[in-house]
Amino acid sequence: MNRRVTVKRVVPWAAAAGLAAALGYPAGAAPADGAAVLAPHRAVYDLKLLKSRGTRGVEAVRGRIVYDFSGSACAGYDLQFRQVSELDSGEGKAVVSEMSSTTWEDGNARRFRFNSQNKLNDKRADAVDGRAERTAKAVAINLSKPKQRKLTVPASAVFPTEHMRRILIAARAGQSILEFPVYDGSETGDKFYNTLTVIGREIAPDQKPATDAAAKIPVLATLKRWPVSITYFEQQDEKTARSGEQLPAYSIAFEIYENGISRALVLDYTDFTISAELSLLEMKTAKPCP
Repeated sequence: MNRRVTVKRVVPWAAAAGLAAALGYPAGAAPADGAAVLAPHRAVYDLKLLKSRGTRGVEAVRGRIVYDFSGSACAGYDLQFRQVSELDSGEGKAVVSEMSSTTWEDGNARRFRFNSQNKLNDKRADAVDGRAERTAKAVAINLSKPKQRKLTVPASAVFPTEHMRRILIAARAGQSILEFPVYDGSETGDKFYNTLTVIGREIAPDQKPATDAAAKIPVLATLKRWPVSITYFEQQDEKTARSGEQLPAYSIAFEIYENGISRALVLDYTDFTISAELSLLEMKTAKPCP
């Protein structure tokens, strides 16, 4: 989404920021060594303003994120995502932004399909539709919206669920820093982001019990979780690269359980910061592979 008047898409988490990748385990199952586990689920997050900065800040934010994830290693992973945000800049001026997207990523993280639409005050602002496929040399992208176009991004770029799968694996291994580019088909579909992920110290099941909707899911009380922050940087042009300066486009902080469910989100868009509290969580049954 456009930072001039609205909140960008959460990705990632996303990206988005799909939230993670699943390898076909049911919720709460013990993972094999090195595996990342994601429970199919539907989560709702309520948005509110935490902090506003500078002259382009806002006075109030309200809204909701709905995140519906399902799939398996054999069928691929489906994500239905919707975010509605009302931003009040003061003096009675409010803008309502709505972003909805559908993505699919195969279990081997080689193919990715994406379709999204943004609206401002009920008027469509932009739409993106395309697919991407990993080859040995690059990630090839074929866009049909906003206009037909073919392009490539580096082969090192990962898709959203693969991004979170790697974060979960790194967290279980005790690693604290990850750096690699991510392609999620957001905005106009023609850019990728460099990311810096910082993983904090493990939170044991008997520490800091959740007080949001996660507290109502018994299986989560038995799982470890980690505080994570991801900073997204737009790809650099030649001048910026020479200067050595690269400012973040936005950043996301959250706690992630070892089955991929996230809570306690904080979204930082430089001019303002938003919290996203987990208000509803529904676990879904994973369909076993044939």
